Amino acid sequence: MAVLPKQVLSALSLVLSLAIASRAAEEKARPAAKPARVETKPTEADVPYGKHPQQVVDFYMAPSQEPTPVVLYIHGGGWLGGSKNGPGVDVYLREGISVVAVEYRFIPDATQDGVVPPVKGPLGDAARAVQFVRSKAKEWNIDKTRVAATGGSAGACTSLWLAFHDDLADPQSDDPVARESTRLLCAAVGLAQTSLDPQQMKEWMPNSKYGGHAFGFAADPAKNLSQFEVFLAGREKVLPWIKEYSPCALVTSDDPPVGLFYHEPPAMGQELRDPTHSANFGVGLQEKCKSAGVECHLVYPGAPDVNYPKITQMLLAKLKGTK
Repeated sequence: MAVLPKQVLSALSLVLSLAIASRAAEEKARPAAKPARVETKPTEADVPYGKHPQQVVDFYMAPSQEPTPVVLYIHGGGWLGGSKNGPGVDVYLREGISVVAVEYRFIPDATQDGVVPPVKGPLGDAARAVQFVRSKAKEWNIDKTRVAATGGSAGACTSLWLAFHDDLADPQSDDPVARESTRLLCAAVGLAQTSLDPQQMKEWMPNSKYGGHAFGFAADPAKNLSQFEVFLAGREKVLPWIKEYSPCALVTSDDPPVGLFYHEPPAMGQELRDPTHSANFGVGLQEKCKSAGVECHLVYPGAPDVNYPKITQMLLAKLKGTK
């Protein structure tokens, strides 16, 4: 066996030492791995409030001797996807507020079920979920008078629709769930579409492209028309639906407080990077709320007179009666 010269051994030893030192420096510089987020498990999962497989809720019970307020989380996804899973409940549970995460039929599900217009499926399901939660008040230790809603994007639009719509309770119904109220104490939402009127959206954001699917419109490749262009051309035919399902069209003086939270400042009448989630929607709704005397908080980077910097802060304050 050959014996390496001392010079070679010294060189190899130096290289090995440098490699070890370099590896140690890398390990030291590398940020510590964040612990995996542990999701709080529902007290009851996939509780049905209707017959469709999508008509289920997860219930997270806050420990309390007294009936608790409750936040309904309605997820986004354009009424075409998304999930009720992982709503971030701990901030509420710690404050003695229970949470219900709502799943609902998507527009294709509603269309398959023959629901007209298709958006009536997810919105009607959310209303039914509110009634169902109230019907479980005794079993789930919930205060029926302190029910709020939150969500993002389409879930935000749904939450606002619930906040502004007249009560859908049917006192004469044989169904005890249907006899419960759909009214909310408040709603605080993120990136909400506040109107489903294509003409109004185009005035607020000229490059708008959202909403046609809510009323069954589709693109027309033969005429090289986008879904939104077909929607805008057919607006008059569905105007009664637009007025029924646009939150902005439903505002009246007896409506509860709402909070509208956006990631970017508004720029009314300008083309925007993300017109579907623009704070212009918030400006339009806030003007309507002001004229009706309804409390409306509009929050975005640089917004003036911000009372609640975060959605959670507004919900906690309103549900606990602190502000």
